Amino acid sequence: MNWLNKLERRFGRFAIPGLMYYIIILNAVVYFFKYLDPTGTIYNALTLDPNLVMQGQIWRLVTYILIPPETSLLFIVFVLLFYYMVGVGLEQEWGSFKFNLYYLVGMIATTVAAFLTGGGSVTAVYLNLSLFLAFAYLFPDHEILIFFILPLKVKYLAWLYWAFIAFTVITQPLPDKVVAVVSLANYLLFFGPELLRHTQRRKQVYDNRKKFNAENTYESPVHVCEYCGMTEKTDPQMEFHHCPECDPKYEYCSKHIQIHKHIK
Repeated sequence: MNWLNKLERRFGRFAIPGLMYYIIILNAVVYFFKYLDPTGTIYNALTLDPNLVMQGQIWRLVTYILIPPETSLLFIVFVLLFYYMVGVGLEQEWGSFKFNLYYLVGMIATTVAAFLTGGGSVTAVYLNLSLFLAFAYLFPDHEILIFFILPLKVKYLAWLYWAFIAFTVITQPLPDKVVAVVSLANYLLFFGPELLRHTQRRKQVYDNRKKFNAENTYESPVHVCEYCGMTEKTDPQMEFHHCPECDPKYEYCSKHIQIHKHIK
């Protein structure tokens, strides 16, 4: 990805090292205050609502990434630890700048989707899931312990993510459909060309194998020497003859037409 390298050389100094660490800490803080605020005032003040943004509440363009998933106090620990593992893994693989850019593109795509549909109360659920999709692509065989007990490879969890996207597209309102699909923009931007090349290579391999099998499909030989078993496939230059004293169904190669025993 040469364009990424060019961007990094020019803007790499602006990257925030350990970005996911800060996001997870702030998610935990927001969850804590939300837990103490059953009225939902804090939650409602942070979501991405295009109508309120247009009224001047521009902080919502950023603060929605600080909203943790709606889950129990016990389960949120596992969720935030999982998000942290994914973010750190991607940053270690890519470096701070590329990870920052991946997250930024996801934020921009989510924001654009929210404004196009006019949907309110958008959170970073799909954005964070797109991080996991990138992690699963890079480390498909990495194992995580579900509830610190059950080992599971992340590539299988990725299939659940795709199922979740499909479920959202099929069953949820239009704003959620658009946000779910557009949240894949960063994934496709980073991995789309490689996925396309991989698909083309697989098709080429399939076509080559099909051609090879077609060219090498076994066909029964037309000529078979009754004496030695030679065929025109064994020796394309060999000539075959019928013996006038043998049953017409038998034939012999030029080497043995004169020395075979006659078969009636």
